[in-house]
Amino acid sequence: MQTSRTQKKTLLIGSAILVLAALLALCLLGGCTQQPGQSGTDTTNSQDSQTGEFSYTFTDDLGYDVEVTSIDRVVACMGSFANTWELAGGTLVGVTQDALDDYTLDSPDVAVVGDFTAPNLEAIIALQPDFVIMTGAATGKDGAANQVDLREGLQASGIPVAYFNVTTFDDYLRMLRTCCDITGREDLYVQNGASVESTIDALKAKVPAGEAPTVLLMTTYSGGTRVQNSSTMTGTMLAELGAKNLADEYPSLLKDFSLESVIDMNPDFILVVPMGNDSAAAMKNLEDATADNPAWATLDAVKDNRYITLDPKLFQYKPNAEWATSYQTLFDILYS
Repeated sequence: MQTSRTQKKTLLIGSAILVLAALLALCLLGGCTQQPGQSGTDTTNSQDSQTGEFSYTFTDDLGYDVEVTSIDRVVACMGSFANTWELAGGTLVGVTQDALDDYTLDSPDVAVVGDFTAPNLEAIIALQPDFVIMTGAATGKDGAANQVDLREGLQASGIPVAYFNVTTFDDYLRMLRTCCDITGREDLYVQNGASVESTIDALKAKVPAGEAPTVLLMTTYSGGTRVQNSSTMTGTMLAELGAKNLADEYPSLLKDFSLESVIDMNPDFILVVPMGNDSAAAMKNLEDATADNPAWATLDAVKDNRYITLDPKLFQYKPNAEWATSYQTLFDILYS
């Protein structure tokens, strides 16, 4: 009787082992383990565990559905986008010239496919890319160029292209989220996105209650000077840090900048971002204009050293992983 019970127990254990082995085999065949290129929660992202091939589908900032099936050969047609893709763990085979001029890239042997205001379609296609990243915003002088015009040609060649619109930190965070979902590098999203967001949020929490310093934010070129409101990259940061942008209150400044108007407003701070490839020439243009008006020197911001030139690397080009540095710089200017 005891032997019969022992044999029965042995059979039950053996059966359980066989069931577990079968379940394990099914899991391996079905790709139960999360693989690179999978977010784990995104049902539009799948990968075959045996071949390593994956498919990631998302909707870009212009509302186009994009399916990415390989990221071995990627082209980015804006410098900040090239940098963002690398921050997400990707590599590049092609970029526009501004990526090399304004950012430090890690990808070796990158080809140039033109200027970001006019990427060369033939040069892009010649690289046989798996995926192309472009801006959905108008570019070039007065917004005359548009990378969306190249979409039809890329699609005809079977090349997936995604468009992003990035002005603010939140825009950057959204793009980085998508790129890290594609590459499967959640660790890099935390490092270059979530941790930066935490630092910025802590800085915003330190803004003194009840203070709203007035700011005139300007960009200066070799050919002129323009005023920026709170819809711009730097303008958004200033608004989030509690500053009052005079261009929001006096929108006429955006079209008709005049020193007389600035003198009447007498802002607490005058912040200038030199634009273009020659910052010295850009600043000289503004300095020549203010030198002709003696009243400029009477402004409180000028007298009290609150007439400040901002670093283009933090306030003209998208700072990406250095967004927190940009916010900290403005916070120190406003409240130190």
